[in-house]
Amino acid sequence: MAVKRNGFVEGSLPEELMKLLLSLASNWGDVIDMDKLKVIHLSGAMTNDVYQISWPTKREDDIRTVLVRIYGEGVDLFFNRDDEIQTFECISKHGHGPRLLGQFPEGRVEEFIHARTLSAGDLRDPVISALIAAKMKEFHNLEMPGSKNVVLWYRMRKWLNEAKCLSSPEHAKEFGLDMMAEEIDTLEEELSHDNQEIVFGHNDLQYGNIMIDEKTSSITLIDYEYASYNPIAYDLANHFCEMVANYHTDTPHILDYGIYPGAEERHRFVRRYLSSSGNEPSETEVEQLANDAEKYTLANHLFWGLWGIISAYVNHIDFDYLEYARQRFHQYWLRKSILLGTLRSLP
Repeated sequence: MAVKRNGFVEGSLPEELMKLLLSLASNWGDVIDMDKLKVIHLSGAMTNDVYQISWPTKREDDIRTVLVRIYGEGVDLFFNRDDEIQTFECISKHGHGPRLLGQFPEGRVEEFIHARTLSAGDLRDPVISALIAAKMKEFHNLEMPGSKNVVLWYRMRKWLNEAKCLSSPEHAKEFGLDMMAEEIDTLEEELSHDNQEIVFGHNDLQYGNIMIDEKTSSITLIDYEYASYNPIAYDLANHFCEMVANYHTDTPHILDYGIYPGAEERHRFVRRYLSSSGNEPSETEVEQLANDAEKYTLANHLFWGLWGIISAYVNHIDFDYLEYARQRFHQYWLRKSILLGTLRSLP
């Protein structure tokens, strides 16, 4: 291991991380033999670098494993890390996700979830998809501290300002950043309506942030950097958009909109989501939420398009952020011409 990623030289752990691991091991009654410490980089993350660190314990054939998250460069432009840690701890207290084991200047150590991270194809498995829908509903029912106002529009405007400051004149022109404020204003006006339900959403339900225990068929949602209060339809839209991505290929930035879920698949997911609380939804309820989610894909494309532009300038993870942004913005303009008429008919 000899690759430097975001200030973390693999094979040479940061001193503060090493102290934290030794402290955790001591509390658990373990002894860390540096010669037997195993560090594995986990691929697929695009905001942070994530590592699995393991060492043998005093018990024969027993291995202690933790997850180490090294914060990506420039992530403070996307969210407040202190707020994210508070969210992480609160969700953990509710019995969701991993426990926070400790922090150090470059990142944190988390409980390692002994479950399988989903693959891109898993999102299209009807059985797994139904489990995700039910877990999403459970997640949305969490009561989190702080304001319950919609964060989406504020965050998009903040990111737009950051993108304008960072972008070259050529990129600013290419992505139409000067006209983007008007697009965000229009979307907020057209998509927001009084009867939409606001929940604590994950907002980044790509397959890599979903784990399954195949013995118990239980789903765990992880990585809450972008979690906040938003309309249900937005979180659904985000999940549907993530079905076109596969971040574990030679070209992880390429999105295949030819496999975007069709109406039947989206309706099936929405029906399972709504029925997981024990009440069978009407076809009208399913249709309404599915339609709202489809409209919110427009906001989702702008959201992650802006994220891609900013990331291209501040993050050095091996991912073509600008090409990713191009695809999201292209899809926005393509779908806007199709969805705008229905947008204007919203109450």
